[in-house]
Amino acid sequence: MPQAILLQDVEQLGERGKVVEVSPGYLRNYLLPRKLAEPATKGSVEAAKRRQDAAERAKREAVRRFQESAALLGRTVLTIPQQAGDDGRLFGSVTTQDIADAIRDARGIKIDRRKIHLDEPIRNIGTYMVVVEIADDVTAAVKTMVVEQR
Repeated sequence: MPQAILLQDVEQLGERGKVVEVSPGYLRNYLLPRKLAEPATKGSVEAAKRRQDAAERAKREAVRRFQESAALLGRTVLTIPQQAGDDGRLFGSVTTQDIADAIRDARGIKIDRRKIHLDEPIRNIGTYMVVVEIADDVTAAVKTMVVEQR
């Protein structure tokens, strides 16, 4: 049976980059025309291994950068000025977009507003701990101070 290197995930065979044994007809008539696999030669197996190693290195590097960003945000104190009444209630509220803009201005890190977790918008002056999701398993708690705008 010939061997093939999967170029994409194939449901019954395996994941991308895996070397699998398939029947010659399946390889010739299904996998090759749809560019799902290529025949496994000595050189192509080595090239696939190099690609997989490079992808793993890039993933580790990205996780390290995300963790550095999380550590930086953990040390950050955001100050957001808002107009407020005498009782400390804001005219309006501080939303996740306001917090994302403050993070971008303070540290230069662009964070999607959907990755900032607030139960509800901030409506009072005070200090709040806001959880920011930087990547899948990397989060940071950012101290956010909402102060009265003079």
